[in-house]
Amino acid sequence: MASSSRGQFSSRIGFIMAAAGSAVGLGNVWGFPTQTASNGGAAFLVMYLLMMVLLAFPMLVAELTIGRYGQSNPIASLKKIWVRNQALAIVFGSIAMLAASLILSFYAILAGWLIGFGAAPVMELVGLKGFAEWLETYGVARNLVLTVLFMGLTVYVVQKGVANGIEKWSTRLMPLLFVLFAVLIGYIFTQEGAIEGLEMYLIPDWSHVNAGLVVNAMGQAFFSLSLGVGAMMVYGSYLKKDINIVRTAGQVAVIDTGVALSAGLLILPAMFVAKHNGVQIFNEVGELISSGNLVFTVLPSLFDTMGPIGEVIGLAFFALMVIAALTSSIAMLEVPVACLHEELNIRREKAAKILGLAILILSVIIVVNFSSLFDLVATISTMYMQPLLGVVWAIVIGWIWHRNKQLEEIKQGNPDIEQGWFWKIWPWYVKFVCPIAVLTVFLYPQL
Repeated sequence: MASSSRGQFSSRIGFIMAAAGSAVGLGNVWGFPTQTASNGGAAFLVMYLLMMVLLAFPMLVAELTIGRYGQSNPIASLKKIWVRNQALAIVFGSIAMLAASLILSFYAILAGWLIGFGAAPVMELVGLKGFAEWLETYGVARNLVLTVLFMGLTVYVVQKGVANGIEKWSTRLMPLLFVLFAVLIGYIFTQEGAIEGLEMYLIPDWSHVNAGLVVNAMGQAFFSLSLGVGAMMVYGSYLKKDINIVRTAGQVAVIDTGVALSAGLLILPAMFVAKHNGVQIFNEVGELISSGNLVFTVLPSLFDTMGPIGEVIGLAFFALMVIAALTSSIAMLEVPVACLHEELNIRREKAAKILGLAILILSVIIVVNFSSLFDLVATISTMYMQPLLGVVWAIVIGWIWHRNKQLEEIKQGNPDIEQGWFWKIWPWYVKFVCPIAVLTVFLYPQL
């Protein structure tokens, strides 16, 4: 169980940077722009913004509230609320721990590739052309080395604890990420073809709006905030009691959305710059080619057409991607580490190393059996476990936890909330609307 010496975020801004860092990952910087490009540009953007307000923000408040009330890992926090059925609390808390671990196992492989593509121009610059080519070429040995490197970075940060590890590195990496975004967007807008991409991004084509687009936007909003897997619950448990949860959740959502919007401002114009430079990005019927591999195909091709400056831009871009991946992976590892540390009373450093190694072994198994396991693990963890856990958290808040207890918890950082519009809407909204919305994200692709 949680101890009195349990770590906490030392400041509200530290928490906001860490929580935003958890949310800001490849789903924002890579997933959102490719979803936008594949779903009619600005029409998807409008729906995404709507879903951030209607689904993601209310669920973020729910997870943070559960975590801060429990002041512990997901298993213990759920047990504190689910008093009449402790077994279910343990089961779903454990599933959250497993889901976060599975996501990290394939996420670390992708992040390793990003390190490779970022380091390749530097290696070429110092004359190591063979090594640079190896870093960019798919292969089991290269995948293993880069995955180990990325997992090592993640374990290093998490074992340092909340204030000295997660908060310290998040407050360093997130501002750097913002600066890199600003520099890259500023540069790409000077290139021929960028305005065409900007028009696609900002001028809606409403003919693309259908049920599939709405559900995709809903899923993107839900996943981009790291909801469902217990990461926000754990981070909420490190919040001081005098923090205004609703306002802080709003600030995290705004930063997360801002990064996604910035990614769109970078990636979509970059795609059309690449098209202008002779790189094929759409097929004959106008569909985006290999949206899943966009980062590893279209953009490196674009950087190659830019000459020497392209190497610098490429390095900056992949550095940005690695930072986004690392701030998310820290949160994913923190979920099982908090459980092991507090439930089994294992030292944080030891728990981080044990779980880091266990997840790395799973990553190695995926690398060796990539074609059969990578998509399978990604699908099970993100398309099945994550949304179904989101439904469970909504049920816990809406149907299991007494409303007066929720109000008492939220009021600690916001004494006047009972009189405001938020408290008049949020409890019944999370009770009825959110479970149906998240279930729709889960069920629609199966239909």
